[in-house]
Amino acid sequence: MAVVDGPPASVERVFLHAESADRIRVITDPPWGEHLRVELQMTDAGPRPRRLTQTVGSEQTPLRPEAFIPLLRAAATIRISDHSPVAAREHLAVLLSDFQLAGAVVRTCRLCALDWRYQPVTTETGIDHDGELICRSCAMAEVRRYLRMSRVQLSAAAIDRLDGLLAQTGELAQIKRMLEGGLDPAITRVDTIDADPPTTDGMSVDALPLDERLKARLSDRIDQLLPVQSAAVEAGLFDGENLLVVSATATGKTLIGELAGVDRAVRGGGALLFLVPLVALANQKYRDFQRRYGDLLQVSLRVGGSRLHQDGPTFDPDADIIVGTYEGVDHALRTGRRMGDVGTVVIDEVHELGDPERGPELDGLIARLRYAQQRQVGSEPQGIYLSATVGNPEALARGVDARVVRHDTRPVPIERHVTFSAGDRKHAVIDRLVTRAFDQRSSKGYRGQSIIFTNARARCHTLANRLDSDAAAYHAGLSNARRRRVESRFAEGELAAVVTTAALAAGVDFPAQQVIFDALAMGIEWLDVAAFEQMLGRAGRPTYHDRGRVYLIIEPEGRYHGTMERTEDAVAFELLSGEMGDALPQPDREQAAAQVLANLVVGGSDARRITQQMVADVDVRETIADLLRWGMIEGTAATPLGETTTAHFLSPKRAIRLRDAAAAGVSPAQLLYTDFETEK
Repeated sequence: MAVVDGPPASVERVFLHAESADRIRVITDPPWGEHLRVELQMTDAGPRPRRLTQTVGSEQTPLRPEAFIPLLRAAATIRISDHSPVAAREHLAVLLSDFQLAGAVVRTCRLCALDWRYQPVTTETGIDHDGELICRSCAMAEVRRYLRMSRVQLSAAAIDRLDGLLAQTGELAQIKRMLEGGLDPAITRVDTIDADPPTTDGMSVDALPLDERLKARLSDRIDQLLPVQSAAVEAGLFDGENLLVVSATATGKTLIGELAGVDRAVRGGGALLFLVPLVALANQKYRDFQRRYGDLLQVSLRVGGSRLHQDGPTFDPDADIIVGTYEGVDHALRTGRRMGDVGTVVIDEVHELGDPERGPELDGLIARLRYAQQRQVGSEPQGIYLSATVGNPEALARGVDARVVRHDTRPVPIERHVTFSAGDRKHAVIDRLVTRAFDQRSSKGYRGQSIIFTNARARCHTLANRLDSDAAAYHAGLSNARRRRVESRFAEGELAAVVTTAALAAGVDFPAQQVIFDALAMGIEWLDVAAFEQMLGRAGRPTYHDRGRVYLIIEPEGRYHGTMERTEDAVAFELLSGEMGDALPQPDREQAAAQVLANLVVGGSDARRITQQMVADVDVRETIADLLRWGMIEGTAATPLGETTTAHFLSPKRAIRLRDAAAAGVSPAQLLYTDFETEK
């Protein structure tokens, strides 16, 4: 700004911040000059301006000292910083009085004044910084300086979060403590997902149209249905209607499929086929059904062809209740195994349809099941599709020809928390959380146990071993017997925590009060919103806990692979604020070909009909052309290569590569290494 000798005709405000008893910064609004300073001197008449200067960079330009008084007269208000030395405030008071001017001492941000800005602060707007109130903007500047000193660069979302916390807490030290892994709930809590207890009683078990033997067993467990269960009955559960049930974890979805399927099986109307995505969950469901109905109905387990555990039960396709994994039952269909008369199919975790890898296979499985039963017994089974996380259930319901039963509230509230920690110190933060929860009991008498989700099996063991609390690793690499021991110890309250992988999120059925995210990745891929919601929904059970707690332990700038573009802090706030997408399969051209090939193996000339029953829109003509070109089919029949490809769940191109490699004498190990390097 150009220097002028005289002040403007009017000024809204003059702010005076004394650096010493006689050296004072002058800040005007609107600005007049840049970096103005006035120096006072004591005269016989009292304090008077001796020098008025403007500083730009290292250069000082003198102005007429006499211009200071007209400047004060031109101001509508004159304010004096309370950070000014007492002597300076006294000198200014005398000076203003001598010229019949009035000024008020105000509380301002000292750091702003040092940067030639006027910013009043109050106890409501100020941020405590070592006992001094500063403005929120300067407090955030201090946070950024602290992050630079710590060599940490946070995402914009994380910075916004810290800015909001400053306004909420009014204390800079608390923010720094959180950045060092602090666990003050008042600081770490992002929000609370409220519970909404039912306002009316659910249906009475006695009023349900159940076989009396089943009703007697159910009455021993519950007196009345939960809201989502009652809604399913009203939507036609016992009338054979296909239902898509979307409701939070622990709201009673599983019993919905159980009510329809077991009742039909008891009456001789066909078996209950209960499908889950993971072997661990299939084993758990099998034991549950065996315990409840094993003396009344025959229960069998189907978890995969050659991958059946040696210590597992023998599969019986004529059983009354069959619990299976998606791949296990699909393998049976693809290899021509008979599945028996199925009256009810329950697809648990049906949101897996939206998974880029597993979704197309699940889509094909559902269509093949419907076709196989139609061909075998003349009618399709009732379909009950269960999920806690579907963003657009209406779209999915249209795809599977089902009615939507939706219950959007949770049985217990969930608090969601965020804190920060460097990767090598995460275990210490987690240990404090686990210990704190385990030392507390709910009003129902249960201790607060934790599920800790991480991104790799090896990390499960490392973290479990580093915790002072009694914790155990739990993942798909453990034997069935070892997983059962962990489940039993957790159920008995012996374990404070289990450490498991994100890949097992759907299979973890521990009644935990607290969920802790050690990582926000599944392997080397970031979680999506649906998986994240599925995992955090494990916190809090209505029969055990008063509320659930979820903690995200964020590593600033954290990545789990060099190919990851986003950092963990950015991903965290995207997940917390994100919306779930449609759980609809979107197969690429080769995935579509793999499903059409499986449909051909199962249905032959009916493959087009099966494919049309899939949720995904597949161009059958184009896909058939691909399969013919690759040598997978001849006419409407699969070639030996096509049959082998389907039986082993291979993609057509992978099967061709394996065939060609074997013909060329390439070892399997070398082929796997080549694939690994290519995928990297």
